[in-house]
Amino acid sequence: MNVDLIKIASQFRILGNIKEVVPLGEGFINDTFIISTEGKSPKYILQRKNKKVFSPIPAMMENIQKVCDHIKAKVLKAGGDPMREAMTIIPANDGKLYFLDEEKEYWAVCLFIEDTIAYEAAETPELAYAGGKGIGKFQSLVSDLKDPLTDILPGFHNIRIRYEQWDAVLKKDPVGRKEKVQEEIEWIESRREEMMDFWKLVENGTIPTRVSHNDTKINNILFDKNGEVLCVIDLDTVLNSTVLNDFGDAIRYYTNTGKEDDTNLANVSMNMEIFRAFAKGYLEEAGSFLTEKEIEYLAFSAKYITYEQVLRFLMDYIDGDNYYKTKSEDHNLIRTRAQYKLLTSIEEQYVAMKKVVKELVS
Repeated sequence: MNVDLIKIASQFRILGNIKEVVPLGEGFINDTFIISTEGKSPKYILQRKNKKVFSPIPAMMENIQKVCDHIKAKVLKAGGDPMREAMTIIPANDGKLYFLDEEKEYWAVCLFIEDTIAYEAAETPELAYAGGKGIGKFQSLVSDLKDPLTDILPGFHNIRIRYEQWDAVLKKDPVGRKEKVQEEIEWIESRREEMMDFWKLVENGTIPTRVSHNDTKINNILFDKNGEVLCVIDLDTVLNSTVLNDFGDAIRYYTNTGKEDDTNLANVSMNMEIFRAFAKGYLEEAGSFLTEKEIEYLAFSAKYITYEQVLRFLMDYIDGDNYYKTKSEDHNLIRTRAQYKLLTSIEEQYVAMKKVVKELVS
């Protein structure tokens, strides 16, 4: 990367002298670095925000600040440590929540929270339970945040908009792949009415709109050294939508016994034990504010989000692989079939999932 990272980092109100700036993680969307300072000054996280995914970046940073300020106030009132139990955004020297460099790239900095644990996968029921508590706790803390957030991902998880995109791609068939995936297209079409019936409940307010995180992988939850939930991080995707999206995507992610692009479909299924553990942790934290209708559709949200992902992979395949990075010509088709196997496993266990939710609520 031809960027002077120390020069970029120096544009922010960082305590102490900057010692080094080094990469952190793989950075699938943003480029992420850790800023080390001299002496006992704290460390910081520096990110180059992906302006192709998020727009506009200044509004996204304002969303994050609103959520962080709200959580910090709640934590302080409860006698907690707001510097550890919420993200802290570090402003640029000019007071803005971001720095715009000469190449028109956006950068942001937050405080690095020391002595924390992060997990890459919820491989045990105990970890799934902890992940459920983490997402439920986050949603509970922001459940009374009334200040609206800017929609920086228009149409995200909105199946009506997805169908408009889907229909346009099918009509155009730009690379001539539609004919070979007629069976997969039927998977999508056969469930269209069911998915739209759910989304209409969101549109008419029967299922309320709240603050949702929209990226509920367990590696976006920090735990303390005792394994207790500390805070949720990576707030770029916070939006006003249904919180069921968070639950459904977490189940899609946590419970899959295979890989998202598994070529051996026998590996792929939904693990009911992991589902129960996550739902238990989640409802212990979120059950106090969820409406009866939200609870009724918790299990369905796993079908909805997994179905949407099947649609998106297949749509990108038909469209010529313009959105997702692919490793081969049929990579998106492999993903489609693996996600569809997960969807059918969820559908087969759907009645049992609803029973689990009912038992946990009772």
